[in-house]
Amino acid sequence: MLAISATFRVAALGVACLMALASGAAETRCPGIIRPYLDVTLSASVPGIVTSRKFAEGAFVQEGAVLLELDSNLERLEAARRKVLREQKQSDFEGTQKLFKTTKGTSKEELDKKEAEYKVAALEHDIAVEQLRRRQVIAPLSGVIAEVWPEVGEACQPYQPLVRVVDCRRCYLVTNVEANLGSRLKLGQQLMIEVETGGAKVTLPGKIVFLSPVVDPASSLRKVKVLFENTGGKVQPGLTGVMLCDTGV
Repeated sequence: MLAISATFRVAALGVACLMALASGAAETRCPGIIRPYLDVTLSASVPGIVTSRKFAEGAFVQEGAVLLELDSNLERLEAARRKVLREQKQSDFEGTQKLFKTTKGTSKEELDKKEAEYKVAALEHDIAVEQLRRRQVIAPLSGVIAEVWPEVGEACQPYQPLVRVVDCRRCYLVTNVEANLGSRLKLGQQLMIEVETGGAKVTLPGKIVFLSPVVDPASSLRKVKVLFENTGGKVQPGLTGVMLCDTGV
């Protein structure tokens, strides 16, 4: 529902842009919605009980940080067991290999068997380690934790939303422009955007990073994304903003 609502907001703002262009103003003001550069909702691929929340909402986290942990005692023990078996099979293989090379005291078939057993043990250990890793929810990007849904002790199902992380250090202004104006815009084009926040208007430089290759047949509008630096987090995603461009562009 939120995604649909945002889509309608962008479409409505695009109509406002069309009306501004039709008015003959020297400067076309194309309203749009501010969106974060990255916005991801994280899940675990396995069921479990949440045993640890590493960060609170609002905390900045680095890429690769562990955000949540699920119960993992069995997986930890299995990984340790598989490590012991791998080391044992490796020792057997290396001993047999040395014996085969130095004294020919064993057959090639026996050497191949020991090698296969070691490789299987190594793969089984890797699988156990991967199963253990899946008991953690890890940040795929640096950003701010916007939401954490489960509390410690709560159960979660596979692919259930658990944590939302957003990167607002850069943001997009997403707008829809009249097709004629859109045909005169270019990727990489520098322009200004205007956002009202905290009761004041902020004007920031931006760059067009996306021009939709298609025009919406219902509205005759074309989607445009303008990337800008959000230094100090002055602009909050979800606000409306305006892309400023000359009609003679």
